[in-house]
Amino acid sequence: MTTLILLRHGRTTANASGVLAGWTPGVRLDESGEAQVRAVAERLTGVPLAAVVSSPLERCQQTAGAVVEGRELELQTDDRFGEARYGDWTGRPIKELAKDPLWKVVQQHPSAAVFPGPEGEGLAQTQARAVAAVREWNAKLGPDAVWLACSHGDVIKAVLADAFGMHLDSFQRIVVDPASISVVTYTDTRPFVARVNDTGGDVSALIPPKKKRGRRKPSSDAVVGGGAGSAPA
Repeated sequence: MTTLILLRHGRTTANASGVLAGWTPGVRLDESGEAQVRAVAERLTGVPLAAVVSSPLERCQQTAGAVVEGRELELQTDDRFGEARYGDWTGRPIKELAKDPLWKVVQQHPSAAVFPGPEGEGLAQTQARAVAAVREWNAKLGPDAVWLACSHGDVIKAVLADAFGMHLDSFQRIVVDPASISVVTYTDTRPFVARVNDTGGDVSALIPPKKKRGRRKPSSDAVVGGGAGSAPA
């Protein structure tokens, strides 16, 4: 089973000012975001990561860089984890965009939403590229890997919707806060969503158990009745 930790970048100056940053260059973490990133990096210190992969945008590079620090890992960059391409919406205040007719489509029928302008893409395209990246990295890293992808709110929500088996039109029901982690375990049969929007929980369950000779291969079946959960530390 391949375990993916989805980490949203910490709070940025654009988040704080209510502006849709998109692919605007130079958008970095604010003081609160820097503190969030230090805290999440500390939380994940004991989790052995096979890879840390990031969106190319500065806010994610800063966040993922904090996680990589002190590890014998090189930060990998994959454009497919980059922010949704909001086109002509990029850089505009959220309160202004909320008056645009497209806003209702984004809220109620996001699979049909295509952002305006030559640089704009559809949210369905955003989901397709991000999910393709996840599956490619899963295959590359192998079934025993725990790895982390640092990305953006809408991108992470789209990946989680796919893992839940939800239609993209329901992805606005998912909340992904700055510097939160969400966890998906991918098996031969299906993904299991283990965490969503976790901003402070214990992460010891993400540490793979030591391999024992003769140990049974983990099942991809769901536990009827819910099971007993992780053993206490």
